[in-house]
Amino acid sequence: MTKTKKMDCSWSSYFSSSSLLLFLCFFSFDIINAEFNLTTISFDEGYTPLFGDGNLVRSPNGRSARLLLDRFTGSGFISSNMYKYGFFSANIKLPADYTAGICVAFYTSNQDVFEKTHDELDFEFLGNVEGKPWRFQTNLYGNGSTNRGREERYRLWFDPSKEFHRYSILWTAKNIIFYIDDIPIREIVRSDEMKLDYPSKPMSLYATIWDASNWATSGGKYKVNYKYAPFVSEFQDLVLEGCPVDPIQELSATDCFESDARLETADYSVITRKQRLAMRRFRQRFMYYSYCYDSLRYPVPPPECVIDPAEKERFRDTGRLKFGGSKPKAAKRRRSRRARRGRVQVVAAAEDPDM
Repeated sequence: MTKTKKMDCSWSSYFSSSSLLLFLCFFSFDIINAEFNLTTISFDEGYTPLFGDGNLVRSPNGRSARLLLDRFTGSGFISSNMYKYGFFSANIKLPADYTAGICVAFYTSNQDVFEKTHDELDFEFLGNVEGKPWRFQTNLYGNGSTNRGREERYRLWFDPSKEFHRYSILWTAKNIIFYIDDIPIREIVRSDEMKLDYPSKPMSLYATIWDASNWATSGGKYKVNYKYAPFVSEFQDLVLEGCPVDPIQELSATDCFESDARLETADYSVITRKQRLAMRRFRQRFMYYSYCYDSLRYPVPPPECVIDPAEKERFRDTGRLKFGGSKPKAAKRRRSRRARRGRVQVVAAAEDPDM
C-alpha cells in the first residue's frame, strides 16, 4: 500500500514571499487529512516501454522508473493492458531548473487502436522558465472529437521538481475526476447530451516526456534549451485499477461488473464536502483558462459545463482570466500598495496569462 503525502510548507525558497507561503500553508492545512487506500504495482507488473528505451531507466527493485529527454529523443511507457474504466495514478517528480518547451504527459488514450475515433484523458505539464510556477493542463476527448477539446489550464501551488506528488485520473461510466494528491481539481459528470463525446472505449495508460517547443510554454515563446539536458521525470508508486479488456472484442457490461463496482465505491470515487471546498479554492486561485468560458470558441458552452456566474465574471470571452480580475479600481490600488510593500499577490500572479 502507498499513502498520499500531505503538502509540504518547507519550499519557501521557491517563492520568497512570506505572505504567499502563509496562504499556501493555510490552503494545504485546511484541505484534506484523509489518505487514499491504494495498491501499487511494480513496473513489470503493469507496464512496457513505449519509445526511447535507452532513456527509460527502471530502478533496481522495479518499483519506479525515470523518463529522460535529451537532444536525441524523449521516452515513454504504456500500460500492458487496456482498461474499460479505471483509476490511474502515480507519484511523479518533474524535471528541475529551466524546463521550458518540455511536455511531461500522464494520460489515457486509445489512439493506437481507434485512430479516427479515439478517446483521451490528459494531464500535460507544460514546462517552466526557472523561478516561475509550473503550468499544466487537463483535457478530454471522446470519439475523436479533437475539434472539441475541453482544456483547462492551471498553475501548481508547489514546485513539482522538489518532491513527489500524486497525480490521478478516475474514469467511470458516471464521471471523471482529476486529482493532485487527494485534492480533486476537476470533475466531469457524464450527461446524455455529451453522447459519444464522453470517453467510453477501452484505453491504455501512458507516461511520456518529449520536446514540445512549438507550443508547450507560453504558446511556443520559450523553447527547450538542451544545455540543461538530460531532463528527468520520475514515476513511482504506480497504480492501475480497473477492468482489463481486449479493445476489439470488448467484454459485455457484466464481465466488468465487479471491477466497476469496486471502482465506484472506492474512497477516491466520491468527492467529500471538504474536498469539494478544496477543489473550488484551487480553481478560484490557480485556474487561468477554461473552455467553458471561451465563448469565441464555443458560443454555446458544451453540455457538461456547469457555469458559475461568479467564475464567469472573472474570465474574458476567450476563457482566460481578465487581467486584474473583476475587482474595482480601489481594490486594485490597495493591491498595488500591498505589492509595493513587498507582498506577492497570489491572485495577480494567477491572472497573468503570459509567463
